[in-house]
Amino acid sequence: MTSRLKMALDAGAATLPEGRIAVFRPGASESWLHEGAEVITGFYPDHAAWTARGFDVARSPEGTYAGAVLFVPRAKALARDLLAQAAALGGPVVVDGAKTDGVESLWKAARKRGEASDAFSKAHGKVFTVTGGDFSAWRLAEGSESEGGWMTAPGVFSADGPDAGSVLLAEALPAQMKGRVADLGAGWGYLSAAVLKREGVTGVELVEAEWAALEAARSNVADPRATFTWGDAIQPLAEPLDHVVMNPPFHPARTADPALGASFIASAAASLKPSGKLWMVANRHLPYEAALAAHFGEVKEIGGDTRFKLFSAARPARQGRR
Repeated sequence: MTSRLKMALDAGAATLPEGRIAVFRPGASESWLHEGAEVITGFYPDHAAWTARGFDVARSPEGTYAGAVLFVPRAKALARDLLAQAAALGGPVVVDGAKTDGVESLWKAARKRGEASDAFSKAHGKVFTVTGGDFSAWRLAEGSESEGGWMTAPGVFSADGPDAGSVLLAEALPAQMKGRVADLGAGWGYLSAAVLKREGVTGVELVEAEWAALEAARSNVADPRATFTWGDAIQPLAEPLDHVVMNPPFHPARTADPALGASFIASAAASLKPSGKLWMVANRHLPYEAALAAHFGEVKEIGGDTRFKLFSAARPARQGRR
């Protein structure tokens, strides 16, 4: 399918200069990139996918660029921060976003703060170009202190403080958790910090796809038993584990996608020892029971409330393990 950005470029509604182009946050499924593009993303699956395609990829812009492209993320504050970063590079910034991701409000705000073109509307979204203006006030600090003194980062999950589901799971974890533990989709480290308070824990591996969240976790989990892995939590870990804890994401797009959480469950089963256990929280409306039953021989609902359900799962299925 032809991308909205390519349609705008083909129609002359947007243009890019020749030379090196910084492309902020393109999803792995994006079908078009400028041949001089350097991908800028801190999201590991996209970083790995674009690297595999042969593009230059970095977590932040470095050096000089002729222009930039921004694919609008869902988080409003992060979208503004990225536009400010792109505008500071000095060239034109072509912005592409879906209406459901807030591109309309970003376009209107950009027109008030700087020089933004008319919008090219297509495929339930807009493309527009920023050619001037001062967007420095939109820059965010790399880390900020949230409720309870936790360090978080712009645009990450639960940036304002501990997620209620993670709090419930942390309270339900057993007093003893002997051995090695992994926190899949660890975010900025709240669950891992709780695990490290349990008796018998010899190590916790925090696996997180968002680089900014993982950097915040390094500040929150100052324990020598903690290791930090920037990676994709749906890929099984190399060394077998005694426990896995997780509050898996389910919103890769605006609509809920339980398949992502199901992939986390499969990864947990493949990473655990035969005697290992999974500890998991999920929104109550999400249908994870079938995935749990497919990958574990014993599944129990161990608590929750009207919003969340808590599970423990044991006896990981043989086909789930390496």
